[in-house]
Amino acid sequence: MADLIQRRAPLYDKSQEGHYNLISALHKSVRGSDVDAALYWFCRMLDGGEDPRYLARRLTRMAVEDIGLADPQALPLATAAWETYERLGSPEGELALAEMVIYLASAPKSNAAYTAYKAAKRAAKDHGSLMPPKHILNAPTKVMQTLGYGEGYAYDHDAPEAFSGQTYFPDGMPRERYYQPVDRGFERELGKRLDYWAKLRAERQADRAQSPRE
Repeated sequence: MADLIQRRAPLYDKSQEGHYNLISALHKSVRGSDVDAALYWFCRMLDGGEDPRYLARRLTRMAVEDIGLADPQALPLATAAWETYERLGSPEGELALAEMVIYLASAPKSNAAYTAYKAAKRAAKDHGSLMPPKHILNAPTKVMQTLGYGEGYAYDHDAPEAFSGQTYFPDGMPRERYYQPVDRGFERELGKRLDYWAKLRAERQADRAQSPRE
């Protein structure tokens, strides 16, 4: 009798441990690229009476935290699935969320953007209220011009490859690299772009170091 009751009415308390256990199982199944397990936990939550809007929100979070820029389409597709549910309602709209579970679980994974965001937040807190370097500040008044605001700014579009290689970090703060793309999915391409800009930046800075100051 107990087995029969459990099959007919899965134990699930949306406000207690069962809720958090199942959403954790869904999230980790998506992160682990197990499509079938992810679908199972998704359906378990729906069968237990979970609000599909909550699942839509959590799936969107997975798109930005665990897939990230390895597949830039994950986020717009997640929000599109969420909007589809809002337009169709249950039960038709739940299929859009199920499709999103499949897409996210099968997508290449990267938390590089998430890690970079947390690292940049720590740096912003650690370095305090440092001013931007003067050469990238606007100088709408004569006083600002006298203080050197905007002096030496190079308009990137006027430089070869539309890249001046200037420093944009605050004066006295060393350049830091927060974003480390993985060699998977679209982030492989982003890594190539960052390496290209880093190479050009080093060349531009070397040229400025060798050029006599005006």
